[in-house]
Amino acid sequence: MGTRDRIIDAAEQAIHEFGIAGATTRRVAGQAGCSEALLYKHFASKEELFLAVLLERMPALGPALSRLRLSVGEGDVSANLTAFTAMALEFYTRAAAIAGGVLADPPLLTGFRKMLAEAGSGPHAPIEALAEILRAEQRAGRIDPAVDAGAAAAMLMGACFHRANLANFVDLPDDDETWAAAIVGTLVR
Repeated sequence: MGTRDRIIDAAEQAIHEFGIAGATTRRVAGQAGCSEALLYKHFASKEELFLAVLLERMPALGPALSRLRLSVGEGDVSANLTAFTAMALEFYTRAAAIAGGVLADPPLLTGFRKMLAEAGSGPHAPIEALAEILRAEQRAGRIDPAVDAGAAAAMLMGACFHRANLANFVDLPDDDETWAAAIVGTLVR
């Protein structure tokens, strides 16, 4: 494993053990077995390091969206969307520690917003990609054309985000697979 990967792994571990505030660059460097100076040779800022954890160590929505995009017109649309919903839920569940910490730290949030704006990315991107996939399924005649694809995508992703956050506070009544199928069944009739 290279130094960059060790640093990302150490940052993920530190975030889960100590939260965002406690995941200092000194602590991360120590856990990675390197100096802070070496950490900064790989990452320009703490924000960039945490974004790398989010993008490289969490279950990625990009590949799940790509699989869903490739399935347009193929297989069972509800099953395809349910599988995607389960991945989105896993992403939001694992990303909660980072997201919560970023929201609680105004300077870190400002840095994240700047980085995302420069990259033309952000939490809205998967919603927009899902909406386009839903529109493609509508054109293929597999989803009712009366469904507002943008609203359906926002509701599905919002429901995943909400469930991931709820699970931090209470035990939820349904297992994730049953829940995902119910969400998709409600949105796609």
